Amino acid sequence: MSGVVRGEARPHRDVVSFVRRSARMNPSQERAWRLHRGAYLVDVARGPMSTSVAPQDPLDWSEIFGRTAPLLVEIGAGNGDSLVATAAAHPDVDVIGFEVFEPSIASTVGKLSARGLRNARVVLADGVQGLRWLVAPESLDAVHAFFPDPWHKARHHKRRLVSAETCSLVWQRLRPGGLFRVATDWEDYALAMREVLDASELTAVHVGWAPRFEERPMTKYEARGIAAGRSVYELCYRR
Repeated sequence: MSGVVRGEARPHRDVVSFVRRSARMNPSQERAWRLHRGAYLVDVARGPMSTSVAPQDPLDWSEIFGRTAPLLVEIGAGNGDSLVATAAAHPDVDVIGFEVFEPSIASTVGKLSARGLRNARVVLADGVQGLRWLVAPESLDAVHAFFPDPWHKARHHKRRLVSAETCSLVWQRLRPGGLFRVATDWEDYALAMREVLDASELTAVHVGWAPRFEERPMTKYEARGIAAGRSVYELCYRR
């Protein structure tokens, strides 16, 4: 038996740019999750899926952080390497990370706690839905998306994060002058991203590829790509 009553409406599934992996944590992640998620993890009203966000009014981030400061969002924060580095380098900026894997969030909150950083929060949610429902228009100073899944097969290109729809949403959420930074180590995806971004309302900051964003640390994922002979392509666009 499928457990679905005939005629019963199934939950609507948005096309997402990720695939859920195992939620199994190692001992250090379990400890970080237990001890530190209360300080850093922002609970939100859920849609029908565990990583979806219910339609709702934007969150009051100044209340969550206890101050009014520039806001930066990282989509797909992973294990927190870039997010933690950004928060540490810019104590005057509040950083919001969207991530869909609990073990990665556990690693992130552990790193934030170890460095005593209080200007970052993490949301267990699809980043596009997070931008759509949790962030007010014209409220962000920057959006970062580093090494999103390239979705190589043509039939999966609709899952790619950098799409016309996402670019329009980012443009709406950025303040005038706000920046959208992306990076990938797959040339075909980089060219596709540049084509989509060039056609959007955003404006390229650099002619061609952007120089490496110096504040972005070298992650194990990036190092493996370089070791395999791939180049890193970066783009930076402004509202």
